[in-house]
Amino acid sequence: MTFSVPAVVRGYELDTQGHLNQAVYLQYAEHARWELLRAAGVGQDKLLATGVGPVVLETTIKYRRELRGGDEVSITCEFDWQQGKTFRIHQEIRKLDGTVAAEVSVISGILDLTARKLVETPGERFRTLAERPDLLGL
Repeated sequence: MTFSVPAVVRGYELDTQGHLNQAVYLQYAEHARWELLRAAGVGQDKLLATGVGPVVLETTIKYRRELRGGDEVSITCEFDWQQGKTFRIHQEIRKLDGTVAAEVSVISGILDLTARKLVETPGERFRTLAERPDLLGL
């Protein structure tokens, strides 16, 4: 099951063409990632208390269809664990009728806030921190 959160496009998020400003897609995607971590029991306070924090290393957005004020969407979030210090996150922003408005691909890691270096095994670190590691695909 892919995790998702709902959103409604608000008027102040629109650009001069009357559709969702491109930067807001990033905000929607980040909101969904934080909501997934929170649902898994890995809130920001817990991360800071253990001296780590997620970092985005690369983001790619493919804009498929415009979103306009009042559109209701679902933002999905799915972690893809790999070898090494990084992992991928796949996301979609979909209208309620199933139309994909955007695809977001993220390469991320976990930063040790003291050493200022990426954690060697981010999946294992999240597994130890999470109350619901299954939501993170672990």
